[in-house]
Amino acid sequence: MMRLKSSLLLGGLAWLLGACLSLPALAASPAPDATLSKLDNATCLSCHDGKKGKLEIAGADGKARELHAVMPDKFGQSVHANMRCVACHTDIRDNAETANAHAKDPALKPAKVDCAGCHQQLWEDAQKAGTAQTKPRLERVVKNIEAYKASFHARPNADDKTKPNASCDNCHDTHSFNVPAKNTPQHDQWRLGIANNCGSCHEDQLDDYSGSIHGKEVLEKKNVKAAVCTDCHSTHAITSSSVDPFKLAVTEQCGTCHEANLKTYMGTYHGQISKLGYTYTAKCYDCHGSHKILKADDPKSMVHINNRLKTCQSCHSGKQELALAPAGFATYQPHGHAGDFDKYPQIWVSWQIMLQLLIGTFAFFWLHTLLWFYREFKERREKAGQPHIKMDNILEKYKGKHVRRFSPIWRLAHVTFALSLMVLTLTGIPLFYPGSPWAVPLMTALGGPHTAGIIHRTSAVFFAGVFFWHLFYIAWRIAKNWSNFKFFGPESLVPNLQDGKDMLAMFKWFFGMGPRPKFERWTYWEKFDYWAPFWGMTIIGVSGLIMWLPNVFGAFLPGWVFNVAAIFHAEEAFLAVVFLFTVHFFNNHFRPDKFPVEVVMFTGTFSLEEFKHEHALEYERLVKSGELEKYLVDAPSPAKLTAAKALAFVLIACGLTLLTLVGIGFFTSL
Repeated sequence: MMRLKSSLLLGGLAWLLGACLSLPALAASPAPDATLSKLDNATCLSCHDGKKGKLEIAGADGKARELHAVMPDKFGQSVHANMRCVACHTDIRDNAETANAHAKDPALKPAKVDCAGCHQQLWEDAQKAGTAQTKPRLERVVKNIEAYKASFHARPNADDKTKPNASCDNCHDTHSFNVPAKNTPQHDQWRLGIANNCGSCHEDQLDDYSGSIHGKEVLEKKNVKAAVCTDCHSTHAITSSSVDPFKLAVTEQCGTCHEANLKTYMGTYHGQISKLGYTYTAKCYDCHGSHKILKADDPKSMVHINNRLKTCQSCHSGKQELALAPAGFATYQPHGHAGDFDKYPQIWVSWQIMLQLLIGTFAFFWLHTLLWFYREFKERREKAGQPHIKMDNILEKYKGKHVRRFSPIWRLAHVTFALSLMVLTLTGIPLFYPGSPWAVPLMTALGGPHTAGIIHRTSAVFFAGVFFWHLFYIAWRIAKNWSNFKFFGPESLVPNLQDGKDMLAMFKWFFGMGPRPKFERWTYWEKFDYWAPFWGMTIIGVSGLIMWLPNVFGAFLPGWVFNVAAIFHAEEAFLAVVFLFTVHFFNNHFRPDKFPVEVVMFTGTFSLEEFKHEHALEYERLVKSGELEKYLVDAPSPAKLTAAKALAFVLIACGLTLLTLVGIGFFTSL
């Protein structure tokens, strides 16, 4: 018993001592804010539910300002339903001494409700607590805040610099705000109200939108899939419609609904320039309008056939670099494609012609190349260690001599032709493959589309100049030697029946069914290489000229000619580039007998042994006629040979680089 009393006494003393020691701490701790405890939501809503009539207070300008009414049922369904009113309205304090239920503390500066600050603080707290991953919606809100801060809405208002153009509560009713889950009826209803919500500030734009095809679908037909304001302008990252990022983004945004139209637009010059990140060509809204978009068959539509030329002339106005759009522009098909014969017959036919040409050319010559490589490689391996060319008295007599093949003017023309073609390819492929990963950096390196266009057209002039000089030269040579010239003779480049026989004999050799055929001065593949540019120059040159001077040709040609010209120009250029850098390079540089490089076009000569091997019939003819000696020259000096090889390797490297870019562009565009 005594032990129990002693324990109670000691416990009491310890409690008393602890209580005394804790008095300073209790005195230092803030007491609960009794004024806030009385201001629960029910108390606030007892007045602010809109049922007590109009509630007004004195505003900053001294005039009465009506307070916001909060609907309890809507507030209860909002994302803020579990928050206390005073958590946002931090300057509200209960004041029992006045007739009002509460009053603002006169000692405190009135505080604005800070939506952004509150959400950012919650996000920082969540990150510190390690719970951020469980709050994806809060993270999205914070990202929206950052987007808003950089937006057009966040800028100071022109009439009142103390306020932004629009704040959170201009778009979101903070007391009832709750974006419903997507793919629900509630979300559909919320989406249908976006236009009217934006229109509370943008009245003129809402009027235009209401009469547009989009607005009628949304506001009248309640079509939730039709475009609303936020589809084009975004929700929080709203920026000026005059800046480049918006112009580029809104074009892509149109394509989220109008996929087929975006694809065909991107195939035009306008779209290609846009894809590369430049904004000076026409965008969707330049032709169709922005808010007041109407159906194409509506007489008031900007793209109606009766209004189309006027629309084109809003850009092609005759000012600066763009000549005034002629009548042909009105029938140009900016969304024309090769998949609809009934609607676009000319485009369909043009594409079929080029497609068959591409398939036929590559199928034949790539097969020819593979078989040739296989047969020549196999033959050289079987005869390894043996003389490549069987010697005779003539070869022994003139050992070390070369045969003159090309004059200096021909070699200069070839180099000019090759360089201009490569520059044309370099400046043209960014437009052909604007979505390729290398397209934008390459166009930037070229100085932009304007500069690239000047370089492209200058190279085209050089290319055409060499071509027409050649025509003049050939005509002059034929006229000069008209009495002795034979169109189908051994010196002629005109294809003949023997070329067909040689090709059949070559295929027999490929399959081991006959000896390798002997050739005269020009082989059948060399004749093809010669005549192909005539077709290519005609197609590429005429189509390029049409696109270069659209105001001239549009004055007397229908608009679909420009669609056809674009197809012919691009596909023929693709054919030329891929053929030259695969088949032509193989025939002259990469086949086993020539590898790694052939320099006859750079030195103008090749060895007598090679001459006999490659052109045996010509060799035999010249030996028989005694004319061989007049074609014999000394071998090029080591320095000249080294320079020729260096030039050849540079051109081959450039060609293969361009071929690689085209390959990447082709496969990434599929």
